Amino acid sequence: MVTIDAAGTQTNIASKIVSKGGDYMLAVKGNQPSLQTAVIEHFERDDILFGEHKTEKRAHGRDELRRAWVSFEVQGIASAARWDGLAAFVRIQSTRTLKQVTSVEDRYFICSRRVSAIEALDAVRGHWSIENELHWVLDVAFREDDCRVRAGNAAANFSAVRQLALSLLKQRTEAKSGIKNRRLRAGWSEEFLLKTIGVSAETPLI
Repeated sequence: MVTIDAAGTQTNIASKIVSKGGDYMLAVKGNQPSLQTAVIEHFERDDILFGEHKTEKRAHGRDELRRAWVSFEVQGIASAARWDGLAAFVRIQSTRTLKQVTSVEDRYFICSRRVSAIEALDAVRGHWSIENELHWVLDVAFREDDCRVRAGNAAANFSAVRQLALSLLKQRTEAKSGIKNRRLRAGWSEEFLLKTIGVSAETPLI
């Protein structure tokens, strides 16, 4: 199951995933306005049967209620025909209460697998746990949030380089230290740096 943010909710990406034998769970937002409107209206109908599941959690003084609804009745929506393998619409609602202040957020997804409401909730939660972990590591080890590069494609390029560096450093599992210290070690030790990027110290660089 491939989960992607709204920026990746594109028909060609969905087709590629399906052609390779995978399934997708794609976020539906304003970059696909007709699809977003259709899915929201779908979940507002009274004549549709939905699978439903909810979880409740209390941690750090915050109460959180997560509810998921899933519908397999996708054929009646015109814009749905553009998405290869589309099998389900998903609605996730998060209700958070912190210090007596409650907020409610609804998110919508399209999915190529007839998932249960439990599976849908787990897939979305798993996606954001990975996103949050990656962002935390990049911020702590690479000070990503302090980067002020904005011109042209520079921000995207720097982000790609940081993620490549993170991937290489993660592979140095024999180094019994965190990513931040591995990065520092790569700056201090040419031998460690060369091994990290897959180059032997004896290999000529030119």
